[in-house]
Amino acid sequence: MSLHKNNTLKEAVLSLSQKEKDKLLVRLINKDKMLLKQLHFQLLEDELDLEDRIKKLKGSLENLMSEAENSIKNIPTYSQYRALNILLRQASGSINEHEKVTKDKISEIECRIYLLKTAFEKFPKLFESTAVSSGLKLRNYAAGRIKNVNGKFDKLHEDLQFDLQNEMEFVAEFGMKHGLR
Repeated sequence: MSLHKNNTLKEAVLSLSQKEKDKLLVRLINKDKMLLKQLHFQLLEDELDLEDRIKKLKGSLENLMSEAENSIKNIPTYSQYRALNILLRQASGSINEHEKVTKDKISEIECRIYLLKTAFEKFPKLFESTAVSSGLKLRNYAAGRIKNVNGKFDKLHEDLQFDLQNEMEFVAEFGMKHGLR
């Protein structure tokens, strides 16, 4: 049950003493790791910390894609499709967490575009038409990611769009060429 739907409970919580509310708040925060990360960022970090977080995320994605180049082959087989799909989902999870904690849309979009562009450049054969189920899953996942990033890109200010235009065009053209849209 949500607190905003239960006015009686909401009023009872608000009528607690400040000390009791503080205890409850700390207990609740400890139950939700994402909330703890969000509060830490909002209350204890500044612009320099955001820049560090962005740098770390981009470095992590670059390392992940570099390792993928060594472990995943650009050969359309079940195991290669599956490995790339797992890697892209893992990287996307890192981007999701970064966005939930920082609420920074620009770095989220930059990282999503980078991830797709790099995967398309390094593993183009894995995005070609296939009847292999793991290949279809990879293609469907990539199509969803393209649609997602395209929608977010369109909402950016035109100056920011200009900075990312070439990468976004590459992703969109690759998607069109390979039937991912």
